[in-house]
Amino acid sequence: MDELPPTQKGRHHEIRALGLREFAGLKRDDEPLDPFELARYANLLVVPFEQIAALSPETVEHLTGDGKNAWSGGAASHKLPDGRKLIILNPTHGKNRHHATLMEEISHVFLGHKPSRLAIERKNEKGEIIARDYNHAIEEEAYSTGVAALVPYTALKRMVENGKTINEIARHFGVSRALVEFRIKISRLWELYSKSVFSGS
Repeated sequence: MDELPPTQKGRHHEIRALGLREFAGLKRDDEPLDPFELARYANLLVVPFEQIAALSPETVEHLTGDGKNAWSGGAASHKLPDGRKLIILNPTHGKNRHHATLMEEISHVFLGHKPSRLAIERKNEKGEIIARDYNHAIEEEAYSTGVAALVPYTALKRMVENGKTINEIARHFGVSRALVEFRIKISRLWELYSKSVFSGS
């Protein structure tokens, strides 16, 4: 099917992403998806970082300082009394990065994933913290599904064929350049992109 990516893994993620877009009520494949709007339907409560009162000043300083590049966001392991799950996003990241992070968390919910735990198990020989119960396959599925929902394959392919640049595609969907480049490469569209954009056709 031309509406799906050429790889088996790509088709797996795309089908689930299309389900998310349909749930969000989007009619066109090039219609930007607002993860913050979708989060409400996923029973997620996105709380601004500065409103988290339980964090010590030292923790806040670390999370927004030296440790700011080590995390993008996360969900609380326990639900709130009203059934919603609390989501916190890294305040040092921009809106485009927040979109990808939030879509990953939304995908976890819709895909029925068991939450990964971030409790510290031990440190390795380099002194780096090793988090236990981290499932790479689950995290990859959630991220790949989320970014496919943000930048659908059919719209991406059409834009590439029409000579749209990565910057133009990123602006249209409200995502980062890095995310669009990732989607082009993972969808096996890089050769087509190179011909369409770099040849000036």
